[in-house]
Order: sequence, then structure tokens, then C-alpha cells
Amino acid sequence: MTTAPLSGLFISFEGIDGAGKSTHIGALAAAFKALGRAVTLTREPGGTPLAETLRTLVLNDAMDPLTEALLMFAARRDHLTCVILPALARGEVVLCDRFTDATFAYQGGGRGFDEAVLTQLENMVQGRAEAGEFKLIQPELTVWFDLAPEVAAKRLAGARVPDKFESQPVEFFRRVADGYARRLAGEPGRFARINGGQTQSAVWQDVHAVFVAKGWLS
Repeated sequence: MTTAPLSGLFISFEGIDGAGKSTHIGALAAAFKALGRAVTLTREPGGTPLAETLRTLVLNDAMDPLTEALLMFAARRDHLTCVILPALARGEVVLCDRFTDATFAYQGGGRGFDEAVLTQLENMVQGRAEAGEFKLIQPELTVWFDLAPEVAAKRLAGARVPDKFESQPVEFFRRVADGYARRLAGEPGRFARINGGQTQSAVWQDVHAVFVAKGWLS
């Protein structure tokens, strides 16, 4: 089935917990709203009642890597169908706290799960026929907050009870970072890599500069 092109703007924020993405995604939403743009601020896993239920399972329950990956993509499909695609069709700016790159980073890099299988799932869940051509639904821009795992761990220390991913050793997050780096290498034009080790104001200046250069903010 052929569908009409999407008119909105899809942006994802990526990085390990403690890298600062949640702080700056809120600031970016405010900047777009100040220009009169409608903004949908959402997250993965999650974003719909069903996906939030799956999020609780994935973040807290023990399961094998394939089950984990399948639940992640099931949540993503519901999220795309119910939230992201309708918002893009309305011409909104969709700001998503993590998307598929996180699955390749955490389940692929961190867990060591077969990335070829993840790619198959990505094609199944995000494939879309547009003007008679198969296209993969991806963010127009992915902002990756790159931060040394040791620094992130210090920032998060005592902040909250960690979920099963946050409680992993530093070496796990090094593999996660490698997973993100592979995604960037595969699609360098889609990524903006931000040094998350700077001060909060310096990170925001870098983020803002990326969107000004794109012509999306003044």
C-alpha cells in the first residue's frame, strides 16, 4: 500500500543514561514551540499505553536477548503507528528520547545480539511504501550525546534505583558506545555527535548550533 509523504520533522536523542539528553530534549521542545511549531515529545521504549507496559517488562524482567529485542520492536511498532506517524502527518515536530539506534547500541552492542536479526526487525517494523518506493522510517536527525561511561556513572550515582540496564558494569556501556559509533559510521549524515562531557550550557550551545545550521531554528 502506497502512503503519502510525511510533512513533519522527526528527531531522536540518543545516549546512555547520564549523558544529558533528557535535559536538552526539553529545551529543544521549548525552542520549537517558541517558533510556533507543534511538538510531540515522546520516548522509547514507551510513548503509548501498550509500549509503556512493554517498557516496564524490558527494563526490569530477566529475559533472553531475542525476547528483549522482539519486545523492543513490538513497542516501537505501536509507538510508530499510534503516535509518531500521525504526528508527522499533521506536520508536527516529533522529538523522541531514543529510537532504533538505542536497540542496536544496547541489544546489539551491549548484549552482543546478532545485528543482522535486528536489521531484519528494523525493516519489518519501520518499512513504509512511499510513492511506490520502499523506505525505512528513520529520524531526519539523530543527536547522539557521547559521554564516557565512567562519567555517566558518577552523574547517576544515588540519583535513583537503577533498572537492569543502568546496573550493568562499565564495560557494558563501552560496548553500547561502540554500537552507537557503528550506527553513526553507517549513516554519518543522519547523526550529530555532541560531546556530553561539557558543562550543561556548553552542551546546549552545541545542540542549538546544530539546529541553527540545519535551518530549523533561528
